[in-house]
Amino acid sequence: MELTTTWRLRSGGWKMVWALGCLALGPAAAVAQTGPHPPDLNGAWGIYRGGPGSDAKLAPPAASPLVLKPEYAKPYEEARAKQAEAAKRGEQLANGSVQCVPYGVPTMMAVAVYPVEFIQTPKQVTIIAEAFSEVRRVYLDRPQEKIGDVAPGYYGRSVGRWDGDTLVVDTVGIKPTVAGYRGMPHSDQMRITERIHLITPEILHDQITIEDPVVLEKPVTYTVAYKRMPNYEMVEFVCDNNREYVDANGIVRLKLHNE
Repeated sequence: MELTTTWRLRSGGWKMVWALGCLALGPAAAVAQTGPHPPDLNGAWGIYRGGPGSDAKLAPPAASPLVLKPEYAKPYEEARAKQAEAAKRGEQLANGSVQCVPYGVPTMMAVAVYPVEFIQTPKQVTIIAEAFSEVRRVYLDRPQEKIGDVAPGYYGRSVGRWDGDTLVVDTVGIKPTVAGYRGMPHSDQMRITERIHLITPEILHDQITIEDPVVLEKPVTYTVAYKRMPNYEMVEFVCDNNREYVDANGIVRLKLHNE
């Protein structure tokens, strides 16, 4: 048996309290009381898609169907068809990046082959995307605000908590003009839940679930996988002196000289 001493404040002074603890509980008791240390997410992570010869368990699982409500589904499919037709002609339709507009959440978590960086502290996890140098902050162990109380923006307000070895992140407040997953429309009621966890010490998965009672028939879930990039230094990416523009037909063009 182990004899422990604690002190409690009461009216008139401090009171010493003696308590007995059982040594037979061993180290497991301390873990149960204090909780395990969260995994180390610090560092740069590159997009990982698997491929021939790779372990299928490490690659991101297939996404769930994207099911929009009828009034949103038809315009969305028409826009996708126009994009496909333009691609066949070797053209690109206008998108936010042409106007140097941030991708925002959740798209910034996976832009082409650009990596992301996690900076982890006890009270906050900061996520930096190399593409456009976008930054989002996940505040740990804080209550989320009501959606209507969050000023709409590109990154919204993210709060997180550790659920065992998984970082669970809740994000609200993404303004409707920010392009959603696969370019989907969304309302100001969209809520994004992420479950970020290590599959192996070198492979990280971010499972992203999007809910929107206005636009979606049911939530959509997809996963972004990353591979650790030891000693990689993030590169500055600023949209400056942009020569791209959008013509009258919505096609992205390139200025060959200053007008």
